[in-house]
Amino acid sequence: MTSTNAKPQNEPETDHPLAQLPREDLDLILELVLQSGSLKDLAASYSVSYPTIRARLDRTIERLRALISGHTPDPVTELMADMVARGELTSSVARRLRDAIRKQAKQKGS
Repeated sequence: MTSTNAKPQNEPETDHPLAQLPREDLDLILELVLQSGSLKDLAASYSVSYPTIRARLDRTIERLRALISGHTPDPVTELMADMVARGELTSSVARRLRDAIRKQAKQKGS
């Protein structure tokens, strides 16, 4: 017996977290899979440095985690990730800033 709510197998899952990511994130994930998970090869395919591609992937992972948990992405983290991608901020400085902001927010919430 077939459920009337079942989707045809060839119909995309629009409620899947991956389907909710922006196109640029989906393209990055696709290229990562095509590069067999190699960040070095992924960076080469995008003609960027390893730290730049690592930061971009970290941003995609954070967006995905936020979608899975039902939260919206943090706009400050998004801004810093964009700055890292443009070379205006290093990934290590961005992480330190993000951690300091989160620590301060946690202290205010206590």
